[in-house]
Amino acid sequence: MKEAPENEPPIPPGEGAAEDSSACGAAEGSFACGAAAAEASAALADGELDRVVEALLFSTADALSAARLAEAAGGVSPRRVQCAIERLRAHYAATLRAFDIHEIAGGYRLYSRPEFQEHVSRLERVRAPEKLSAAALETLAIVAYRQPLVRAEIDAIRGVQCGPVLRSLIDRKLIRVVGRSDQPGRPLLYGTTKRFLDHFGLASVKDLPRVEELKAP
Repeated sequence: MKEAPENEPPIPPGEGAAEDSSACGAAEGSFACGAAAAEASAALADGELDRVVEALLFSTADALSAARLAEAAGGVSPRRVQCAIERLRAHYAATLRAFDIHEIAGGYRLYSRPEFQEHVSRLERVRAPEKLSAAALETLAIVAYRQPLVRAEIDAIRGVQCGPVLRSLIDRKLIRVVGRSDQPGRPLLYGTTKRFLDHFGLASVKDLPRVEELKAP
């Protein structure tokens, strides 16, 4: 379980349950949960599916897509999984649980709520997590905001050769080759990965802060 991204506000204690669960069973729910309920088999009722999905999310630190969860749950439909997640989120909010489910990098993951950031950060300091170097962060930011782009463009922006840094980011699965440029020699194009989104708590690259927001006042 990871700490919730800072840019996602916590659900106030005791609130949000009705909002999170309104789609399930409603005639016009975003995931057609009423129709999904009709698909429920006697072998795996909604309550049991909720527990299965919760167990799957607890079992891994990776973001799991609705399709992957559905397959692991025994072949139920992805929309039933989405409804189960909505029910779980409503239950967590109503019972003041310290964690929630967030949609990250095309999948779902359990996170501790932002109000526990201070306590979780103490644990993170004890575990001494691996950090990216300043050069790696700078290169990664260039790729994230300018992708897809070739190495020559990265070198030009940074003003130094970045081959070793690029290789280290590829080894960490934060960037990858996404194609080839039409430039002479057809150099490789680089872009970010799903692991990059997962690492920084982003649903997509559209959630990156605007460049204007990163400038010092």
